Amino acid sequence: MLERILVAIDTSDARLTALSLAGEMARLANARVHLVHVATSMVSAGTVLNLEEDDEGKAVLEESLTRLRELGVEAEGHLVRGLTHEVPAVISAAAEDFKADLIVVSPHHRSAFAAFFNPRVSDAVAHASRTAVLLTPEAPAAS
Repeated sequence: MLERILVAIDTSDARLTALSLAGEMARLANARVHLVHVATSMVSAGTVLNLEEDDEGKAVLEESLTRLRELGVEAEGHLVRGLTHEVPAVISAAAEDFKADLIVVSPHHRSAFAAFFNPRVSDAVAHASRTAVLLTPEAPAAS
């Protein structure tokens, strides 16, 4: 039975599908939802470069929490800062801390060649986590 669902969100529109699906599942199961958003940074020439500012991350998090609450879902969330290669570990740790029964993430589609050099976060989470992982499809492109 699902009691706790962790949803990993990013700034892409793919998060909307993940939120919708997780919200409906949570509503049906009367489960709690916890959102985690990792504001990423990278190191270049010994300098840490923020790829996303905290204000941007907080805005995405608040907008996402509002969507879930409008569905009648009990939701909370937090923003974490991390290096790009740390994102899967941060998501897995958040799921453990929340004692999640399910992790919901949206994979970003790319070529096999690109994925070889830069594995998808969703793949890394699915392989590293001891919690069930649901990969949501990206929303279809608008016509």
